Amino acid sequence: MKQIKSTNQKIETEQDIKELALRYLDKYQPSKKDLKLYLFRKIQANPFQLIPKNEIMTKIQSVVDDLENLNVLNDELYSELKSKNFLKRGYSINKIRMHLINKGIDDKLLKETIHKITKDDNNPDFYSAIRICKKRRIGPYRPEANRTIFYKKDIGVLARNGFSYDLSKDILSLDKKELKVFEKKL
Repeated sequence: MKQIKSTNQKIETEQDIKELALRYLDKYQPSKKDLKLYLFRKIQANPFQLIPKNEIMTKIQSVVDDLENLNVLNDELYSELKSKNFLKRGYSINKIRMHLINKGIDDKLLKETIHKITKDDNNPDFYSAIRICKKRRIGPYRPEANRTIFYKKDIGVLARNGFSYDLSKDILSLDKKELKVFEKKL
């Protein structure tokens, strides 16, 4: 039976790094950048670590490349799954784009992912904004008496979620009958 290394043991070889990466991948679905960052931090935090930083980075890069060749780690799949999941949660295209950029997804893959999202729906931001309004009970989901009082606040909520001003105005101007038509498409 193979022993699992504890975090207080030396992590020197590529095999040790690969075991650490596979344990992390067993729990989470990270991007390549996230995995590299996790491995580097974990190795640097090890009190027994004596390997120079540039050697650590080359070993991490070779482990990540190996995992990518085995299709255990795939940024294309990661970006597609995350973007569809975020769209269902009510994220705007801008917010999805910024999240994927922060996770280290390259520009070409980012453009392909955004194109796939917008190809499936005519206007995904419109339906995402309706989801946000429904979840937060703002805009058309407020009682009629309070809609004008909280208009600026609702515009601010939609703007912080990455929606444009024009789209926010359109969503907040919907009445209950129009809203029911669009809710069927959610």
